[in-house]
Amino acid sequence: MSVPLDRLYNHLTDCVNYDLIIYRWSPHGSKKIEDLLPLSNYTEHQYLTSPIMICHDQELLDVKLYNQKHIRTTAESFFIEYTPNWPLQDSVLDFVSLLHLRSVMFFHSVWNHVTQQPAQEITVCNSNYDLTILLHSEQNSKQVKYFSNKNYVPVYYWSHALIALDWYRYAEHDPNLKFQASDIVQDFLIYNRAWSGTREYRLKFAENLVDNQLIKHCNTKFSPIDQNTHYTNHVFVNQKFKITDVQLENYFPLNTYQSESSADYVAIDYVITGIEIVLETLFDDDRWHLTEKTLRPIACGKPFILAATAGSLQYLRNYGFETFDGLIDESYDAILDSGERLDAVVKEMKRIAELDSNTKHALYIKLHEISQRNRHQFFNGLFDQVIQEYKTNFDHAMGIMNQHCTGQHFAALEKVLQQNWNGNCEKKLTN
Repeated sequence: MSVPLDRLYNHLTDCVNYDLIIYRWSPHGSKKIEDLLPLSNYTEHQYLTSPIMICHDQELLDVKLYNQKHIRTTAESFFIEYTPNWPLQDSVLDFVSLLHLRSVMFFHSVWNHVTQQPAQEITVCNSNYDLTILLHSEQNSKQVKYFSNKNYVPVYYWSHALIALDWYRYAEHDPNLKFQASDIVQDFLIYNRAWSGTREYRLKFAENLVDNQLIKHCNTKFSPIDQNTHYTNHVFVNQKFKITDVQLENYFPLNTYQSESSADYVAIDYVITGIEIVLETLFDDDRWHLTEKTLRPIACGKPFILAATAGSLQYLRNYGFETFDGLIDESYDAILDSGERLDAVVKEMKRIAELDSNTKHALYIKLHEISQRNRHQFFNGLFDQVIQEYKTNFDHAMGIMNQHCTGQHFAALEKVLQQNWNGNCEKKLTN
């Protein structure tokens, strides 16, 4: 299932009282800086007068990925490929390396030059605004603070909420998503596909299911290979999640789903299981960054236990959702130590699994009542709340942007690039 992200970005432009220059990654999912491209063919006048907004709202911010060395190397390689007869001087490379994500303006300028007007001098997509808006989707984030110190004005909105509303829209009307406590044959639904990168805690979670004899209570699978690496060869960043069992694949059915599977749901999975254990992308971190994974059980009217960063349940409550404290022990959400938090999640799963059938039956009925209210909030209140929050945050950002309108940064880039151009012209004439 594809995501019409360009339509989303056009809508975000229409929501505010400014003509925006939007840069977003294309293709979706790329993190290459040369793939950070303008949403439309903007005119020179638009570049001069409109604020620029870089949309880094689908993926997590990564301060290490776009460091000066990386930007410098990328700029040099890009220029060698497209203008091999016009090498960049060190002064240009040094300047561009300081631009961070704004260096895409430089790449865009070069691309326009070599593809449209090769006989003319290179000009930069200039802007009167000295700062750049950074659209993002994480809270409680040191990464956001870093970007704030790099001449960005952050604007937060919960992008995955809008994406989930699109992906799971049929769940509002799906007749197969019915609830009968008597239909439940397993306590827990767990989608556990990828375990590399920030998801390495999922390997420890799988081992914990084995150690606590919980597998028979779970509808789940396991993939022994992720990103072309077998789990026994994984190098753990956090040693708390290091596993000792090297035969995990013997306990679980094989997971063959692809990454796009998160864009859909399987109705029968929700009918025959009691609670979804959501394994979020971020767990061993301080940031709040909830994806469509958390919103899928909500859209399907299912209760959940959330394996995410500490405080994530409160993040959900801030958007009008109820959680299940009093029926489910949600004290795990306040545990800062990620290893202890994971243990607390598994401990609560074991408690529920060991309830007698009558008590468990009554529990699922009460959980369902809350889940139906959450489902109503998802389909009837979430969109307006997210958009209004975006508009409020954007208006605040523009108050800052409008205080910094000298055009000095882009004028300086154009000057350095012009000096490079003149130097190459003189060198060519000499030769």
